Amino acid sequence: MGLLSKIRSVLYGSAKALGDVNAVAKGTIGKRIKNRILGKIAGRIIRKTD
Repeated sequence: MGLLSKIRSVLYGSAKALGDVNAVAKGTIGKRIKNRILGKIAGRIIRKTD
């Protein structure tokens, strides 16, 4: 794994964590959890059809 992909992984991971913190602060954590689950399901369906 190259340096740029490691940096990208760290940045995406921290953005995900900050989004979680923001959702808790706003009180929209349930909506965020629902959207995360739906996104994972959609990704799996799209990956399967390729």
